[in-house]
Amino acid sequence: MYKRKLALSLPGPDDIARHVLPNGITVLARENFSSPTVIVSGYLFAGAIDVPKEKIGLAGFTTDVLERGTRTRSFAQLYEAIESIAASFSINAGVRTTGFGTRGLIEHLPLLLDILNDVLRHPAFEKDQVEKARAEILTDIQERETDPHRMASLTFRTLAYPEDHPYHWSQTGYRETIERITRDDLVQFHATHFAPKNAVITVVGAIKAQDAVKAVAAAFGDWQGSRPPQVELPPAPALTERREQRLTIEDKAQSDLVFGWPGPARADPDFVPCFVANTLFGVFGMYGRLGKIIRETNGLAYYVYSNIEGGKGPGPWRIIAGVNPANVDKTVELILQELHRLRDTRVTKEELQDTQSYLTGSLPLQLETNAGVAHALLNIERHNLGLDYLQRYTDMITAITAPQVQEVVQRWLDPEHYALAIVDPQE
Repeated sequence: MYKRKLALSLPGPDDIARHVLPNGITVLARENFSSPTVIVSGYLFAGAIDVPKEKIGLAGFTTDVLERGTRTRSFAQLYEAIESIAASFSINAGVRTTGFGTRGLIEHLPLLLDILNDVLRHPAFEKDQVEKARAEILTDIQERETDPHRMASLTFRTLAYPEDHPYHWSQTGYRETIERITRDDLVQFHATHFAPKNAVITVVGAIKAQDAVKAVAAAFGDWQGSRPPQVELPPAPALTERREQRLTIEDKAQSDLVFGWPGPARADPDFVPCFVANTLFGVFGMYGRLGKIIRETNGLAYYVYSNIEGGKGPGPWRIIAGVNPANVDKTVELILQELHRLRDTRVTKEELQDTQSYLTGSLPLQLETNAGVAHALLNIERHNLGLDYLQRYTDMITAITAPQVQEVVQRWLDPEHYALAIVDPQE
């Protein structure tokens, strides 16, 4: 009875409005009158996968410049309009999509939608703003080279994914690729790939759902255009060897390591049991089994956890740790020990139930804010999960069995073949 009441209180088909506009934009809306605010978020299909290798970073460079002024609003005017109403907005490029969003008081929703529409459709690409964005990206790349965690993550991807896979590369780009990108490249990328078809916009806040749909239609309904078909993300081959690389960075006190494999896509039937397995392995409590054995029992790591990315493609399944340089080898040894234990011995009923209770109990907390609901709605649409997904979530998680956990771990986590990137302080 409790599970049924919980499910009915979660967002679902009865209170999520979904409407596809004539131009191909899907609008999802849910009302929440507990506060006088609203959040608008969404994505369109333009990303790093659309960029040639010699210009890696073009998608992110483009979104950076989009935030720097439109044909009718200069950079200063744009931010004055946003800040004067205590609102915010953002745009960022991913592998396949460009995400965008804005938030503020519900009374300002027409203005927020107008600004978002203006930024997405009518960027100015002023030359001085292009160069300012370039300088900031190059500075970020320079800072990345001195950041152990970022360099370990970047190196891991080069080890885990083949060179012809988009996940092999940094979405930010590299100094040489950013330097060769021209203003014309930005203009052309925007003109070619920014289009309304298959875009998704969510609105969550103090407005009736159907009125929110009408507001989005009023702002974006006249947007026309199409883009070339986007290539699909390819699968990633399973690792058949140990791939390890160690780097050093000056003036650092700890070592950072990233250990893992290409994992399942979100649509893979293995994803949900893998998600449960990952939670008990390196998330639940003080970072699951990994945290208990490596951090609590042996005191070897400043932090250690596991993460499964999912997504449209074979996102990584990683173990991430920050340790004293003297403890790196022992930490890797204990990670492998815990991997073997997870593969060779079924989890106990009690441990599995505790993990499932954590996952189902934390769901309502994730949906307490408008931002949390909007994020959930975007994921539901992106992965075709169905409007009743959140209401089915508890039954789906609690249905996972110990044999299923063991099976997917044996299929995806290979302690003999893996990628391992370590960044140590330079002596």
